[in-house]
Amino acid sequence: MKLYTLTPNEGSTKNRKRIGRGTGSGRGGTSTRGHKGAKSRSGYKSKIGFEGGQMPLQRRVPKFGFKSLNKVEFKPVNLDTLQALSEQHSLSAINLEALVSHGIASKNDKIKILGGGELKAKLDVTAHQFSASAVEAIEKLGGTVNKI
Repeated sequence: MKLYTLTPNEGSTKNRKRIGRGTGSGRGGTSTRGHKGAKSRSGYKSKIGFEGGQMPLQRRVPKFGFKSLNKVEFKPVNLDTLQALSEQHSLSAINLEALVSHGIASKNDKIKILGGGELKAKLDVTAHQFSASAVEAIEKLGGTVNKI
C-alpha cells in the first residue's frame, strides 16, 4: 500500500454546491435565493436583533429595577473569619492591611464586620463599618472597635 493509493471512503465526501453556474447546473437563475426582496440582492445585510418589523425582544420585555450610582458596596467579613485569622497568624489587632495581606479583602474594598460565628480572642478591630452584633461581641471580650 502506498500513500498515493489512499482515497476517502465511498460516500464520505461530497462536491460543494456550485451556485450561479447556469440553468443546466440546477442552481442557476435565482441561484437558490428565491424571487425578489432584499435577501435576493447582493449587499444584503440585516441589523443584529432585527425581527422583520416585529417588535424586537429587547423592546417587548418590560424594564424594571434601579441601580443607585451612590450606593456603597461593602465586603462582608464575619467574626469567625477574624477568629481564624488571629489564631493562624497570632494577631491581636486586625486592620485593613492585615485583611489585604492575608487575602480576605482587596485594597480597594470597604469592609463591614458582621456578627456571624463566634469570637473567642480579644481583638482590636479596625474597619469601615460594623454590625451591632459584631460590636457587642468584640467589646464583650474586652476588644476595641475603630471605624475608619
